[in-house]
Amino acid sequence: MTEQQQSETAISCAGCGVRLQTANQEEAGYIPENAAQRDPVICQRCFRIKHYNEASSVAVDQDDFLKLLGSIGSTNSLVVHIVDLYDFEGSLIAGLQRFVGNNPVLLVVNKIDLLPKGMNMNRIRNWVQKQAKAQGLRTIDIVLCSAKRNMGFEHVIEALERHRGGRDVYVVGATNVGKSTLINRLIRDYSDMERELTTSRYPGTTLDAVNIPLEDGKSIIDTPGIVYTSRMTEVVPRSFLGALLPDKPIKPLVYQLNEKQTLFIGSLVRFDFVEGERQSFTLYISNALNVHRTKLERADELYDNHKGELLGAPTLEELASIPEWTRHSLRVKQGEKQDIFISGLGWIQANGMRGALLDVYAPKGVKVLLRDSMI
Repeated sequence: MTEQQQSETAISCAGCGVRLQTANQEEAGYIPENAAQRDPVICQRCFRIKHYNEASSVAVDQDDFLKLLGSIGSTNSLVVHIVDLYDFEGSLIAGLQRFVGNNPVLLVVNKIDLLPKGMNMNRIRNWVQKQAKAQGLRTIDIVLCSAKRNMGFEHVIEALERHRGGRDVYVVGATNVGKSTLINRLIRDYSDMERELTTSRYPGTTLDAVNIPLEDGKSIIDTPGIVYTSRMTEVVPRSFLGALLPDKPIKPLVYQLNEKQTLFIGSLVRFDFVEGERQSFTLYISNALNVHRTKLERADELYDNHKGELLGAPTLEELASIPEWTRHSLRVKQGEKQDIFISGLGWIQANGMRGALLDVYAPKGVKVLLRDSMI
């Protein structure tokens, strides 16, 4: 072995080939310093899969992820795209179809357990299908599930068996969509872990995916999660994620608003009803967040004097690291039921069908848009 080869071996994971590092546990290639003397040396993610049948979630930036996606198009594979129903537009991978080529896409929609109880799942599935098609995604099938609550996972397995056709399976998704939870279920239910992890290297990048062997000699390829900075979860400090992300079914909050009234969602988002007839708005957000109503004319003063305190979290200390607000002016069309979607936070349903002019203030870079109502 040459000196260069020895050097590369020393800094690369023997399981997946990714460059090893000891600085950040949440990034690809992490290894504890005391494990560096093992032979062979493998990253923590590979170690957990190999010894505990458990994958951990790692993240990469968008450029590296797109390089990885670009290599899938030349394979003959089934692509499983995992999205978060609670943050659908924020977690859907834009342009996925052009990267994966003719490979079929199975869309697995996770976190249905967060929906209010009694939802019509057929209606939700039809809504997902319509939204995915509008984003240019051609799906071979759509499965709704909750990996955390073990709801509908048997349908994920059935769909894999029905559509895989003896091919490899690439699992792709953004961060915080529950990808590692689903991968762990697949490892337990669908994989033969007696075989060794194999390396999956892609030309032009040091990023590598982890191959999880299947009994027929094919693999589930677990790819790192892509980081979308347009999601609220990526711009708030980690100390605030517990309040931002719901962990049980959402209890919708209904507010009857007159023109020129404002809702503050904690100290994080401001919602102004600028113009329109009196109507109701329903908030589908984490119930750990405080909501405060006031008159539009008092909104600036109230925020300046009471952010991080009376208005609720984030705290002043947490707000210091969050980008300044950007205003989004939106017009709800008369006769249409629409959601004001705020990526990573949830959505606000305009119920009146009377039309409305709205201003939404959210941290700069966070995706805010109008869509057809989910519910």
